[in-house]
Amino acid sequence: MSTLFRTKSVEQSIRDTEEPEHALRKSLSALDLTVFGVGVIIGTGIFVLTGKVAKETAGPATALAFVAAGIVCALAALCYAEFASTVPVAGSAYTFSYASLGELVAWIIGWDLVLEFALGTAVVAVGWSGYVRSLMDNIGWTMPEALSGPDVADGFGFDILAFALVLVLTVILVLGMKLSARVTTVVVAVKIAVVLIVIIAGLFFIEAANYKPFVPDAEPQPSGSGLDAPLVQLIFGYEPTNFGVMGIFTAASIVFFAFIGFDVVATAAEETKLPQRDMPRGILASLLICTLLYVAVSIVVTGMQHYSELSVSAPLADAFKAAGHPFYAGVISFGAAVGLTTVCLILLLGQTRVFFAMSRDGLLPRFFSKTHPRFGTPYRPTVLLGVIIAVVAGLTSINELATLVNIGTLFAFVVVALGVIVLRRTRPDLHRAFRTPWVPLIPVLSVAASVWLMLNLPAETWLRFGIWMVLGVVIYFVYGRRNSTMAKAAEADRAER
Repeated sequence: MSTLFRTKSVEQSIRDTEEPEHALRKSLSALDLTVFGVGVIIGTGIFVLTGKVAKETAGPATALAFVAAGIVCALAALCYAEFASTVPVAGSAYTFSYASLGELVAWIIGWDLVLEFALGTAVVAVGWSGYVRSLMDNIGWTMPEALSGPDVADGFGFDILAFALVLVLTVILVLGMKLSARVTTVVVAVKIAVVLIVIIAGLFFIEAANYKPFVPDAEPQPSGSGLDAPLVQLIFGYEPTNFGVMGIFTAASIVFFAFIGFDVVATAAEETKLPQRDMPRGILASLLICTLLYVAVSIVVTGMQHYSELSVSAPLADAFKAAGHPFYAGVISFGAAVGLTTVCLILLLGQTRVFFAMSRDGLLPRFFSKTHPRFGTPYRPTVLLGVIIAVVAGLTSINELATLVNIGTLFAFVVVALGVIVLRRTRPDLHRAFRTPWVPLIPVLSVAASVWLMLNLPAETWLRFGIWMVLGVVIYFVYGRRNSTMAKAAEADRAER
């Protein structure tokens, strides 16, 4: 049992980053990290989720739901900031878990992150393809059904646009982090400009009457049944409500998923010039910027049109159409298509870094832990995963699996928060450039909030997540446990004795 929970010291993790063949090039600044964070967080959610939640769950109080969700994310972000500045090594929650909770937990969270980022990249690529096809239709270009994906074609369909996007982003990641950062900076600048245009233009169409009532009267939610019901309902019999004060918190559990992605910033810790200073800045700044943008958009959309009249599929675009300005609907589609490019890029980046870190530790074949001699990037896992995800995005309709991304992220939040508490007790001597305030209160609150949101996910999502985790544990015992660098070091010590 002791081998299952053996930890890898922070000092050893940092030494491993200095091996020439397995070293990543340091090229990122606090600004680059902030841009990465904003680039991955701001996606279609800002244009779609705000109106959907306002109409169905919280009304104009959706702005307060975003604030509540932002606070939950901030609790997790404080824990991530401490770890990322203390253990500036690729791998994010995987590396943090290895240093604090042990090898088996690290493997489980690494396996979880591989699923989270892979599905996230594929889902976003398919969404991007849909927006691009919509823009093409507006100018009279129509993609053949057979090349538009399984959601569009009657028979066999291959989403050539999603496939091509992932391959192009794979090439960019292979060519270097600085190039990736430059591409992301340009695209994020365009994306934020579109969001600001929408916010500023929408201010001129706000009617104060649309904010009444700001907190609509509570209504019971339609009850789910079987595996479709939230786990909290099946266990405790609690049935969440729409609208009212409790509806704000129900909405927060939904809009929380619009924030998913800031944890990806931590995967780039090893490629940051001054991680002790810049990682906390990048993580917290990107979260603050995105929270402000989300709140502003929700205020605008509920002010332009009464929440009960908002559309579900494209609420912000349709609100502008209702105000007699269809031009902005096109601007929104363009902003969403551009924005999803960076979301895809950074999710793919996060996955390759976790895979690289696990390979360097021997839990996956060491073949994948060698960096490119010229570009200093983990090109082998990047190419492998990029091709696999491109094919998945092209062939599969995976919207039903998107909730696995959510539960995977929340699980990582729980593990990182617990890791902060454990490492404070086991290694109080470590230099921490950034310290999470009020430990253990903040990590405990982060765990509680994350678990509550996980319980609000359907039981079916928990079942699928459990199956993936069991498969991961089997692989660990078959391969990872015997081949990890920690296991081999222990064997060498025994042989010397």
